[in-house]
Amino acid sequence: MIRLGIVSDTHGQLRPRVLEQLAGCDRILHAGDVGDPTILDRLSEIAPTDAVRGNTDFGERLSALPAVVSGSAEEVAYRMIHQREHVPVDWQSSAQLIVYGHSHRPELEWRGRTLWLNPGAAGPRRFHLPLTVAVVTIDGPRVIPEIFSVELP
Repeated sequence: MIRLGIVSDTHGQLRPRVLEQLAGCDRILHAGDVGDPTILDRLSEIAPTDAVRGNTDFGERLSALPAVVSGSAEEVAYRMIHQREHVPVDWQSSAQLIVYGHSHRPELEWRGRTLWLNPGAAGPRRFHLPLTVAVVTIDGPRVIPEIFSVELP
């Protein structure tokens, strides 16, 4: 069993609740708009971290992030990009998990055997949307998503 922590749109702010919710994850995926490269360093202290470049990621280190990340966890192939509208058509047939961010709106949508997931935003509040992260548990071929609040109770 593998736990993927998924975060997006931190925009330079790493809330303590993000670190709490991602504790114990085996890998972390950041779907862009990191805002500050030290956020990736902090996340890497929890688990190996992969990130894609968001539309607001500038500077030497953030500009060097890839536009797309592909990988697998156990039997599940995943793909990650910052904006849903930029997802290549063939990903639906080649991945069981498609991760994206940008809209700040948490989304879980099953399309056949593929989960489309936006963890929402974990940085500064925008658009009156909740502040959230996701954890996806992969148990063999099973993909079990959860979205968690990172706001203080």
